[in-house]
Amino acid sequence: MKKLLPFLASLLLLAVLSSYTRPLAGYQIGDKAADFKLKNVDGKMVSLAGNKAAKGYIVVFTCNTCPYAKAYEQRIMDLHTKYAAQGYPVVAINPNDPAVAPGDAFAEMQKRAKDKKYAFPYLQDETQEVARQFGATRTPHLYVLTRQGSGFVVSYIGAIDDNSEDAKLVKTKYLENAMTEIMAGKPASVNSTKAVGCTIKWKKA
Repeated sequence: MKKLLPFLASLLLLAVLSSYTRPLAGYQIGDKAADFKLKNVDGKMVSLAGNKAAKGYIVVFTCNTCPYAKAYEQRIMDLHTKYAAQGYPVVAINPNDPAVAPGDAFAEMQKRAKDKKYAFPYLQDETQEVARQFGATRTPHLYVLTRQGSGFVVSYIGAIDDNSEDAKLVKTKYLENAMTEIMAGKPASVNSTKAVGCTIKWKKA
């Protein structure tokens, strides 16, 4: 019986782990990002290729419900205000399964975008395919894409800055430092940082 218990525990753990769809390895710096089409809160479909004037994008995987996402919400809005006019608009994507997090349902996304007056698209990744493709694991999780020919390559992955609780206590603005170099035509000297936030709520298999 003693030998059987560890075996049964292992089977149970395997069953729990296999019940969720896990992200793929995802993009690395320099990878070309595949285009996607996702539904915006206004009901229209949005793609990377749809904005011909974009020099790149700040793609943010975020949501309504995560405390970290809420803490970073104003900073994400400020990033769009600062960089959209320079050709790098924010595109926010909610990858959470509303069956797991009801507060991330499409109607709730619409309400949040309206209440907060989002000036950027807020897209629903209903199948979670885009999050898996990018390799996103957290909310928020950021990817800077830079135009290369007709497509976009990944130039930065990770966090906005070094303080997930209070914007006033930030010492290092990882994303803004990277953007300064990227917009100057240089590779970001720090192109990858650890995303800090809630784990994405994956669909059950």
